[in-house]
Amino acid sequence: MDAMSFVLPPPAPDFHDPLTARIVGFVRSLGFRVEVRTLEGETFLPGVAVVAGGLVVDPERLTWPGDLLHEAGHLAVGDPARAGEGVSDDPGEEMAAIAWSYAAARALKVDLEVLFHDGGYRGDGAALRDAFRHGGYVGAPLLAWWGMSIEPRQAQPDGPPPYPHMLAWRRS
Repeated sequence: MDAMSFVLPPPAPDFHDPLTARIVGFVRSLGFRVEVRTLEGETFLPGVAVVAGGLVVDPERLTWPGDLLHEAGHLAVGDPARAGEGVSDDPGEEMAAIAWSYAAARALKVDLEVLFHDGGYRGDGAALRDAFRHGGYVGAPLLAWWGMSIEPRQAQPDGPPPYPHMLAWRRS
């Protein structure tokens, strides 16, 4: 999907929660597989797991729909040479996934409290909400480096809009 011509995709019909359906519809529109099934045992985030280059969602265990955007962000910003290998432990990719998820939340009109909730981000949800509300775009420089967006300080008046606008939703 060309981010310049972004149109809100239809919600996923296999999810009853409207917010989850909207997020999953978006993630699928980017070409990522999202499978609905029961997840046995512990997962890093409740009710969602990254498996073989896609997301597996257990709607009964999904606690925070915003986590879907963060995990999709990992799929979107991960090194294409490692596609399908799971989430990297690279701190840069973690920060880029945070920035990507914020841009996605803005495009989908999802509240920051849903994305950066108090139950996640090792207790730093409020700090991330505050940082992004005030233009402290953690990870955005990496999105720009990879050609996915333009840093606000480097945007030209006659050029594409800056981050959180995305030029591309997937790293190539």
